[in-house]
Amino acid sequence: MSSSVPRLVVAAPSSGSGKTTVATGLMAAFAARGLAVSPHKVGPDYIDPGYHALATGRVGRNLDAYLCGAELIGPLFAHGARGCDLAVVEGVMGLYDGAAGEGELASTAHVAKLLRAPVVLVVDASSQSRSVAALVHGFASWDPEVRVAGVILNKVGSERHEAMLREALDASGVPVLGMLRRAPQVDTPSRHLGLVPVAERRTEAVSAVAAMAAQVSEGCDLDALMALARSAGALPGTAWDAAEAVAPPAHEHPARPAQERTPVVAVAGGEAFTFSYAEHAELLTAAGAEVVTFDPLRDRRLPEGTRGLVIGGGFPEVYAPQLSANEPLRKAVAELAFGGAPVAAECAGLLYLARELDGQPMCGVIDAKARMHERLTLGYRDAVAVGDSVLAVAGTRMRGHEFHRTVVEPGAGASPAWGVRAPERRVEGFVQHGVHASYLHTHWASEPGVARRFVERCLTS
Repeated sequence: MSSSVPRLVVAAPSSGSGKTTVATGLMAAFAARGLAVSPHKVGPDYIDPGYHALATGRVGRNLDAYLCGAELIGPLFAHGARGCDLAVVEGVMGLYDGAAGEGELASTAHVAKLLRAPVVLVVDASSQSRSVAALVHGFASWDPEVRVAGVILNKVGSERHEAMLREALDASGVPVLGMLRRAPQVDTPSRHLGLVPVAERRTEAVSAVAAMAAQVSEGCDLDALMALARSAGALPGTAWDAAEAVAPPAHEHPARPAQERTPVVAVAGGEAFTFSYAEHAELLTAAGAEVVTFDPLRDRRLPEGTRGLVIGGGFPEVYAPQLSANEPLRKAVAELAFGGAPVAAECAGLLYLARELDGQPMCGVIDAKARMHERLTLGYRDAVAVGDSVLAVAGTRMRGHEFHRTVVEPGAGASPAWGVRAPERRVEGFVQHGVHASYLHTHWASEPGVARRFVERCLTS
């Protein structure tokens, strides 16, 4: 079975060119026409997909060839885009920027080739005129397998500026599909790790997305862009399926009876914990769990019947006083963890499980102190499980991504979770009792046995 969903990849020469504005605006503009639009983001970004979901009414999904492997990009795309009229894929960084030292791997260009999708290049034209033609020509000719099929010029200053840009691009062979004037009302606020997530500013985010849609509708040729999306070739292969992915090999033990396969897995959400991949909840559900979201800022207790806990990434450092003030929930988390229930925590989850964060008491599950740091830790990581845990057996290899401005000062009593290679060899994270806590963000679709093992531990703990 192949996927023939019309699709576009929105890319740029570099970060800051306006591709998030254009991609989100296109998603919202086409959705306003009554189309079912599937939103996607290249790379490990958790924040942009929140704006994409707001624009389309569908969950934003990531396509990361480093974390998941190139072979899963097509199936994961087809899974997300199933039944849609159009898919818009927002790129990451510059078009050809991939994982450090890995060539094109995980770049927007790499994903565009895997999806057989045309690329629309968003160019910040604010400080150039005729030079824009040289820039577009260079990006369009760099890799003949990447089809740069259109350009949208952003931050155009005036009608005269627009005329100069169009004249320069006439001979480039790449059609101009949009001209966007400077519009500060569509800017979204940033802080130490990028844009502020939708969950923290929903009212303002709704207005910003509406402004993006209006700007794109006015400045872009939506009909030409839709025609370009329809030119994408059929994508071979079958769509990813969580149930198939999580099914145990035939030689393993048979499935448990249905009445034994409904443990409640509580997943942290709310403003402080906004980083998650949709496929994680889908895999947990397919493995037999009932996934229930809770908000550590507001909920005083864990969901009824909780047998396992997943705490993903986010911004606990922004909400440390409020998280600390919710003492009943902190105690409930500690009681669950010390009772041996499986707990999986990534980055923000690790900080929440520590004794304290920036001097504020946290759950005290892990003997460690966390604090903000001036240095940004960022990059892909190759990891191997140091020992057995609720997520993996020793020797399991996974790829992850680190992105934080905090440090953790460990105490004693826990084993490391991962042995990490790149940029240097080290051990990282904590494994104790049923807890697996680490700075690494991983994508469970690459190793679905993680979800199956976690749910099985929920049943036996």
